[in-house]
Amino acid sequence: MHPSTQADALLDLLAPLWKVVIGATVAVVVAVVSLRLARRGRSRMRTAMVVVGAGIIGLTLFGVLEATVARG
Repeated sequence: MHPSTQADALLDLLAPLWKVVIGATVAVVVAVVSLRLARRGRSRMRTAMVVVGAGIIGLTLFGVLEATVARG
């Protein structure tokens, strides 16, 4: 059976709502974690920034390499 067009329309309406819910949840979690990390002190905050920076650089390099390989 093929899904009806009404079901597709309903899912199309709900998709943006779920994106907002997920985005809001991520924002709240990041804010809470940032506050807890800031309370622990300057040295842990510096370490966290280095780890996050290294993660961003790593993900960027991975994405560039993947795009290069996919282009062939």
